[in-house]
Amino acid sequence: MGHGNGLAVDLYYPFWSRFLDDFDVFVYDLRNHGWNAVGPRGGHNVPNMIRDQEQVVEAVSARYGRLPTIGVFHSLSALTALLSDSLGTGRTGDLSAWILFDPPLYKPRMGEAEFDKSADRSAELARRRTDRFRGESEFSELLHHLVLSRAVPGAADLMASTVLRKSADGRGVELRCPREYEAQIFSYARTYAFLVDLGNLRCPTKVIGSDPTMTFAYMPSFNLSHINTVDYDFIPDSTHFLQVEYPAECVQRMCEFLEGRGLL
Repeated sequence: MGHGNGLAVDLYYPFWSRFLDDFDVFVYDLRNHGWNAVGPRGGHNVPNMIRDQEQVVEAVSARYGRLPTIGVFHSLSALTALLSDSLGTGRTGDLSAWILFDPPLYKPRMGEAEFDKSADRSAELARRRTDRFRGESEFSELLHHLVLSRAVPGAADLMASTVLRKSADGRGVELRCPREYEAQIFSYARTYAFLVDLGNLRCPTKVIGSDPTMTFAYMPSFNLSHINTVDYDFIPDSTHFLQVEYPAECVQRMCEFLEGRGLL
């Protein structure tokens, strides 16, 4: 399971914890996110993240065997999976299916202007946001009102504990993924979203989006029901953080798809 830009996989615990009794669950943080150390900004780019993701899946297969394996990816990690030349083809861990939550993609010529505008807006917001706080409580209170008002109880505190670390100088806390790194990915997202071929998906694919009728606060969600190769659904009244807003519903839609494909 992979996470979105500027976030951390531990934030998704209300979602992925529901699989622990029945599955072997492997979660990982993208480079310069979560528990990972911060490396050079020049290496913080989509091509490197694609290679990282391939190596993670390949390592799981090499160590634990080639068992039926489902890739569950949100946002940025969904985009990097779709852009990989090998994930889902049998060369890196034999991914049997993809579950993509709110991936930043769309059919060419549909929604391009809106996507470009939102990418620019998100990048600018990331560059300007406060990156240091006196404590986690200051950050979580801000999040609760701005982006997590629909989330499960405790989600804002969970986000604070997973995307912040103690500042090196001991004065408060700071973002684990530096804001300049997050903005850099947003700035180039449109370039890579154009490269996804939705008519040639490499394995059974389920897309679960946020509510495309809602005003977005992070990235827009596009209704993909018109694309024949995509099994598309969305969670009503949800935002880009749907997995921590409606985790039970997300799990239900995911499991219905897997059961229909004979993967449960």
